[in-house]
Formats: sequence, structure tokens, C-alpha cells
Amino acid sequence: MVSLIILCESQLQSIPFTTWFAEKLMAIVNVYVDGFNLYYGALTRTPYKWLDLGRLAQTMLPSDVIQEIHYFTARVSSRPYNPTSAHDQGLYIRALKTSSNLQIKYGHFLTHSVPMYLTGITPAQKVWVDKTEEKGSDVNLASHLLRDAYGRRFELAVLITNDSDLAEPVRIVVQEIGLPIGILNPHQFHSRELRQYATFIKRIRQADLAASQFPRTLTDRKGTFAKPVGW
Repeated sequence: MVSLIILCESQLQSIPFTTWFAEKLMAIVNVYVDGFNLYYGALTRTPYKWLDLGRLAQTMLPSDVIQEIHYFTARVSSRPYNPTSAHDQGLYIRALKTSSNLQIKYGHFLTHSVPMYLTGITPAQKVWVDKTEEKGSDVNLASHLLRDAYGRRFELAVLITNDSDLAEPVRIVVQEIGLPIGILNPHQFHSRELRQYATFIKRIRQADLAASQFPRTLTDRKGTFAKPVGW
């Protein structure tokens, strides 16, 4: 004989979190991707840049339902040392847009000249260098995470990042709102600050990336396009 128990929202909120989460067979998950943290932590200088984020999330969370993926990035500009970077990124963004449950939020780059000292030079010698910083993605990620958490738009949030600047919004969601957050870390070592508050943390390994690639060619409303040369 099978008993069916239906709980209202107020009853769910009264159940201890560890008991409720452990007993669920699957969770409704929103994934929040720090694009540049992922790229520089796991993808640069690898053959795995053509990464299907939906497949990666499902590979690493096989028992859960991936409801939404939010990808936070900024448009790059081509440089003399990497003249195809803007075109390559454009193809990748086009590939991401073939996923129906993925949304892209853009920050921006800020470039300015700053004086810096050359290392190993005596006497000290100062030179001017162009410093480029990505702005807005971490704030955008934190804002969307908190909005969705307060709106109860997920059962589990998963962040693909290792940025310790996100520790405070993670703490708020877990400790004050009472929802779980997992971290999929693209770097070799875990952030101490994130580990302090996250419900769980897992490292993204090369085998996960290799199993989560887009097909070499894709088709969208504009036609057929291919993985960038060198990727």
C-alpha cells in the first residue's frame, strides 16, 4: 500500500532543510555561470572551449532537472595577438543560443593605461601598460541569483565559479533565505570563502568537459556554422 502525502508551502518551510533536501529524488535547478571564471579556470589552452553548458550541468547533476541556465559574460574585442577572438566568441555565443533554456547577460570591459614596474630590473624601471578589466558580470550574477532566490524560482541553485566575491550572496541565499547552493568549481583549488557557505562544492574535471562538447557544426535560424578553428 502506498501513502501519498501532500504538503503545503508552509509545511515545507517548517521541515528541516537537511531532511527535506536529502529525501528529494531530484531538484529543480537554476545554473548561474561566471563565464570568464569558467574560461580562465578550465578552458583556456584546452581543446574544450566549445562547451555545451546544458550538457555539462546535466553531466554533473545527473539526478536533477536543469530548469534555467544564466550565462554572464562580456563581449571581447580582437587584439593584435589574438585577431579572431571577437569572431570566435561570437560563434560560441551563437552556439549557446541554440539552447532553449539558456539566457545570456552582458557586462563590459574597461581598458585604461596604468604605470607598472618591470620585475628583475635594477634600477627600478616603470612602464605604462594597458590594463583590461571585465566589469559587471559578478554583480549581475549576484543580482539574478538573489532575485530568483527571494522569488523561490528554484529548489537548488548551482554556481559555476570560484570567485570569492560571490561568498556574501551565497551566504544570504543559504542562511537567510534557506535555499541550497552548490558550486561547480572550474579551478584546481576551492575558494575558502565559497566553501564556507555552499551546500556542496565539486570540481569540474577534464573528463566532464570532454563529455560536454557541442557538435562540431550546429544549425540555427541563420544557417549552419562550425566550431572556431583552433578551438
